[in-house]
Amino acid sequence: MHDLVIRGGTVVDGTGAPARTADVAVADGRIAAVGSRSEVGAGRTEIDADGALVTPGWVDIHTHFDGQVTWDELLTPACWHGVTTVVTGNCGVGFAPCKPDERRRLIELMEGVEDIPGTALHEGMQWAWESFPEYLDFLATRPLVMDFGTQISHGPVRTYVMGERGARNEPATPADIAAMAAIVREAMEAGALGFTTSRTIMHRAIDGEPVPGTYAAEDELFGIGAALKAAGHGVFEVAPAGVAGEDDLAASREVAWMRRLAAAIGRPVAYGMTQSNASPDLYRELLAETQAAADAGAEVWMQVAGRATGLIFSLETTYHPLRGRPSFDALLPLPIAERVARLRDPAVRAAILSESAAKFSLLATFGDRIVPIGDEVDYEPAYEDSVAARAKREGRAPDAVLYDLMLERDGRRMFMIPILNYADGSLEPVREMLLHPRSVFGLGDAGAHCATISDASMTTTMLTHWARDRSRGDRLPLELAVKKMTADTSALYGLRDRGRIAPGLRADLNVIDLDRLRAHPPEVLYDLPGDCPRLIQRADGYVATAVAGRVTFREGEHTGELPGTLIRGRR
Repeated sequence: MHDLVIRGGTVVDGTGAPARTADVAVADGRIAAVGSRSEVGAGRTEIDADGALVTPGWVDIHTHFDGQVTWDELLTPACWHGVTTVVTGNCGVGFAPCKPDERRRLIELMEGVEDIPGTALHEGMQWAWESFPEYLDFLATRPLVMDFGTQISHGPVRTYVMGERGARNEPATPADIAAMAAIVREAMEAGALGFTTSRTIMHRAIDGEPVPGTYAAEDELFGIGAALKAAGHGVFEVAPAGVAGEDDLAASREVAWMRRLAAAIGRPVAYGMTQSNASPDLYRELLAETQAAADAGAEVWMQVAGRATGLIFSLETTYHPLRGRPSFDALLPLPIAERVARLRDPAVRAAILSESAAKFSLLATFGDRIVPIGDEVDYEPAYEDSVAARAKREGRAPDAVLYDLMLERDGRRMFMIPILNYADGSLEPVREMLLHPRSVFGLGDAGAHCATISDASMTTTMLTHWARDRSRGDRLPLELAVKKMTADTSALYGLRDRGRIAPGLRADLNVIDLDRLRAHPPEVLYDLPGDCPRLIQRADGYVATAVAGRVTFREGEHTGELPGTLIRGRR
């Protein structure tokens, strides 16, 4: 008698093998058998999966739950989208090691880089550590709905060792480098999954200063990388310069040193890769250079997204095209219902539309990309659906059209601006990236960019958009879409006990009604500590999610189970 049997589902096992109909049995948190009813036997709990997919749980390797994990046992919104394992500590920002008097600095760094409200972090975080091993020990005490692994980040390490010099990106001395390498080695031995650094000037603290380590010289990067070599495990992750379009020449230079680093330390080096508007064909050069590194034996990998990266906005979010106009900004202190009522006053409307934003104008820069979100979210919208195109058809000013649209749904109408990965109004570059053998799925940033994006749902749209619905180009095979989110992400981080459906592996599983699967439109909730807002999306179609064989969600609702554990590297 097994603990759980999932009956008659279409098993997509994560390996890329063709889907097949089978029962999946679970005992003691592990997959016990995969086969026919007679081969599998009975279960104390059984789930009828006839007509549904059975997949491994998603392994999301690019999240920013570093602070949220201390107060939210569910790690929303990732838990609503089939995720059973998360990895944090990305982009060179995190909260360990940290001296008590540096806590504010690290919070401001996370707030600036990842748009997580500082108020929420100040009010919500439970601090019970200074060193990185102490951080892991604290996390090991947390009841969680999913498994949690983390990396040690350059920003806190540099700040811990160098103080103000490190925070202000002064050059590291040989003694500084040795001290940082020792901390990273200690973290790896305690269970860190890797080390991360940021080199893009787009990542800045709330005071405008670049992330500590942004300008680190090679002696510092290679010195820290040597700690991973000595530990014998872990990923060296980079948010690189150049790939977001700030410096075209930097991107190739970045891949060159990462190739040399990977060869020197014998560990995977993974970098975030997107298509920029400034150099829309640069990504193809990087695909080729990454493949050349692999052909030469260097473990260089690309983390790629499953859709465009940009901005979600409404009257409730931090950024939108009407902000910066004095008559509009005067209404910001009002509750949303009162603000909408005032905005519907013809006199107020006329005053706002007569003004222009004092700063950077989203409407002027991205008007041809601003697309209203309907009841179903189209993640590959045509430019003919944009606000600018609509204004041209109607013979009206774009800001007037946008103003009226923003008042729909009682001021909660959402809009998207696809920017990166959408230079030509198509996701074909993303498809090329996802098909590349040296790419892994990531960059969803769950837990971060709370008032600007809602990409934690990217796991869901990997199936809905790429495997089922895409109409503006070729789709991806279902088996490949699942493999990208399970076996591939697990393998990069050495998590060999998950990511596939096979006897003996961890029973992290999803049962999915693909016909019903959908990500809801984004909405704003005020549920962070301090009543701070964030964008979230729920999902339909996840019949059940199990972690270590215990069903954690049924039809999107938490069952009360909290089987998640801390993942400690090679341990």
